[in-house]
Amino acid sequence: MKKHYDLLVIGGGPAGAVAARTAAKKGLSVCLVEKRPAIGVPVRCAEGIGQEALAEFIEPDERWISAEMTGAAIVAPDGTVMKLESGFAGNKVGYILDRKIFDRELVWQAAEAGSDVSVKTRAAAPIMEDGVVKGARLEYCGTVSDVTADVVVAADGVESKFARWCGIDTTVPVSEIMSSAQYVLTGIDIDPHATVFYLGNEIAPEGYLWVFPKGERSANVGVGISGKKSGSGHRAKDYLDKFVHRTFPKGKPIEFIVGGVSVCRPLGCTVADGLIIAGDAARVVDPLTGGGIYNAMFTGRLAADVAADCIAKGNCQKKALSAYDAGWRSSKIGKSIERNYHIKEYLIKLSDEKLNAIIRSASKLNLTEFSTFTLIKELMKVNPKLVLELGALAVSLR
Repeated sequence: MKKHYDLLVIGGGPAGAVAARTAAKKGLSVCLVEKRPAIGVPVRCAEGIGQEALAEFIEPDERWISAEMTGAAIVAPDGTVMKLESGFAGNKVGYILDRKIFDRELVWQAAEAGSDVSVKTRAAAPIMEDGVVKGARLEYCGTVSDVTADVVVAADGVESKFARWCGIDTTVPVSEIMSSAQYVLTGIDIDPHATVFYLGNEIAPEGYLWVFPKGERSANVGVGISGKKSGSGHRAKDYLDKFVHRTFPKGKPIEFIVGGVSVCRPLGCTVADGLIIAGDAARVVDPLTGGGIYNAMFTGRLAADVAADCIAKGNCQKKALSAYDAGWRSSKIGKSIERNYHIKEYLIKLSDEKLNAIIRSASKLNLTEFSTFTLIKELMKVNPKLVLELGALAVSLR
């Protein structure tokens, strides 16, 4: 590890890895640090991503694809099933990844592109000069060293301590944290090519429960509930255990993870002098689905592009780096985050009776594109009352 780099990336998830890979390919000197001893663990993710979204960043590889999806289903509180099928026969609409291998592949590609990589290395504090971020104090196995950089990318996850240490309020309201728990279950009967989502206040209050296949008889089975609905005796794990006991009584858990996902609006500003915030740290997770892999990679790539341009021009002040903030907000993901936030706020207030009625109105939908956008549009076609209830948002969905 050198004393100075053009770009210092904190966090080895998809955002950090793509930022490091992109910057290194542009010829920048790059260092990526990850606080954990291994890339890709623990997995705090249901691991799903769309086919086209993945292909934008990396060629699919069977080594880290657990399953290929061709359809999905949404189950209402009363058990009514709405099937979502591809508009193209045989079309793969998405993948369930093995994040342990996938994340390592992204970091491997960053290293191959020329980035230095250091695991079990914690960013203990930012290096600040007159309010400008100039690098980080790093701790590695008891050794402390200062590493300076022209730009630092904070990609250290939803907790993002580094950005907070730099003076940015990264606090997520409890009411907008999705408290999650997930098992990897094996020995269960599932459709290996379809994801299933369960809705209802008895199953997942202000959230949803998911079954994401990872093979013929294995799946990620998890639940996310509103943080304000969590408490003693009714935490995410309690809802998950109840569902598993009822639905997959013979299932064998081979992994268990818990975590939190932000389902709020993104940070008010994702740059500062010498600093760019990317991925979950910037709170760019989809507030409706909780999905964040694509958004993380998108912001990671954009962070590297903007940083490279600013470094080349010798200006890494906040105003110059603001091209990053403006760029992702005006992009497709920025617009979908804002739209899906409003949809989420509408859906979490629905009674089970209302959810039942909506799903009953469309027992089967054939989608030419698998996305929240197309799903809501199709639901509005068969359930006109939604147009009135969603108000102005409905106009933007047309």
